[in-house]
Parts: sequence; C-alpha cells; structure tokens
Amino acid sequence: MPTSLPPRPVIGILHPGAMGAAIGSALKARAGAVIWADAGRSHATAKRAELADLVAVPDVAELAARSDVIVSICPPHAAREVAEQVAAGLAGRTDRPVYLEANAIAPDTVRAIAQLLGERAVVCDGAVIGPPAWQRGTTVLWLSGPGADALAGLFDGSPFDVRTLDGLGAASGLKACFALQSKALPTLWLAMAEAAARFGVTDALHDELARGGIEHDGALADVRAKAAAKGWRWAGEMDEAAAAFAAVDVPDGFSRAAAELYRRAADRP
Repeated sequence: MPTSLPPRPVIGILHPGAMGAAIGSALKARAGAVIWADAGRSHATAKRAELADLVAVPDVAELAARSDVIVSICPPHAAREVAEQVAAGLAGRTDRPVYLEANAIAPDTVRAIAQLLGERAVVCDGAVIGPPAWQRGTTVLWLSGPGADALAGLFDGSPFDVRTLDGLGAASGLKACFALQSKALPTLWLAMAEAAARFGVTDALHDELARGGIEHDGALADVRAKAAAKGWRWAGEMDEAAAAFAAVDVPDGFSRAAAELYRRAADRP
C-alpha cells in the first residue's frame, strides 16, 4: 500500500550537521515545520540549524512524538543508537511516521533498523551521493523501499535530485559500491606512503611515480587533509561498506583496510 503524508508534514532532522542542515533547508518549502532535537548537540550544530531556519525542540523524544517524517543523517556508527532513541520516542503513538534512514550504512543495518522500529514507523532507505546541496546539479538523493515515492515528492524543486530504486537496502547497497571508489580507493595513497616510509624508499617511489606522470605529492596531500578532517566519520562508513560486501560474498578487504587507514589518520592528523 502506498505511503501517504499530510499535505504539510512536520519533518524532524537527526541531526543537522552540514548534510542534515542542507536536507532540512531543502524540505522547508513543503513542510509545516522542520524541527531538530537540541539536547546534547554542539554550538556548531545549533548554529547550522539556525542558519537553515530549523526549529529546535528539547530532545529526540519530543521530535519523534511530533514528526510525520523523521530523517536520520548522522555518523554511520551512530545510526543504530539514533534509531533506538527514536523507537523509545515513538512509544504510545498510534500512527506511523516515515523514517528516512539516510546514513552510509550496510543494507543489513538498514533492515535491522527497520526491524527495530517494527510497526512504529515506515522505514525508507536513503543514500546521499554528493556534497550538502544548496543548489541543483551537485547531489543525488537515492531512495528505496517503503515510502520512497512519498518522500521523493517532498524534494520536488529542491537542490537535491531525488531518484528511486526498488527494495529496502538498495540505496545503501549503491552507496557502499560508490564509496569503494570515492573513499576506499584514495586510501591507497596513504597505504603506499606508509609502506614506502618504512622501507626507506619514499624518494625513489616519488621519482618512479613522477616518471609515469603521476603527481604524487599533490594526491597524497589531498587525501591526508581529507582523512585528517573526516577520517573519524569515514572509518565507520568503510566498516559498513565492508559488511555490505561480505553479505553478498564480495571480498571486503578493500573497505576494511580503508577503515583502518582512516582511523590512523584521525588519530594522527
């Protein structure tokens, strides 16, 4: 049965980081209100929410009780914990809000969250590919499973280009595949640099790469800067991608190695 939403739904964003704030802003045109949970969040999060003109509510329980649509967009390793908080907040509700699980997690994790929420919510799988979108042409939001068509309509005319796939977990599977080249592949530079340093062949490696027209210093500096800034978050995404590949009997070592390299970069910026 197709999922229906009120004409002007209340939409809750958990939590308005850079991407969450952009999604919340994109949904304002079709929402009765876009709210976020203030408790325990940083000043930076509050400032982003303010700039996106989102409305603060005291905590996740209040957000869950009021929202027709709940968007989970958080670090991948926190996705289950956020879902558990929402499940507690939905206790006692007789209607079923739509829960957009928009984190970079494995399809099996999405299905586990759907099982956790059970009859308390309609769970839709989502995957964002691209940066926080403030103008069209940069970012695609893929949706799959229950509620995908209803949610897609909320983004009409927004900076996010929404596309749909069939089946809960399909969007997250796509994200895991895409992340292999966008986040796992660049860590080859980190592994290569670390190994070359331990073998004492850094200069020789640089010379050989330069002979092949490969700009070693620039590529390494770029991935080091990104890993230092976001390695703490991308490590969890690579763990989830590895779980996704293992579940369909595809070698998962690339993503697991990337996760370890991102952890090292985050620990030693």
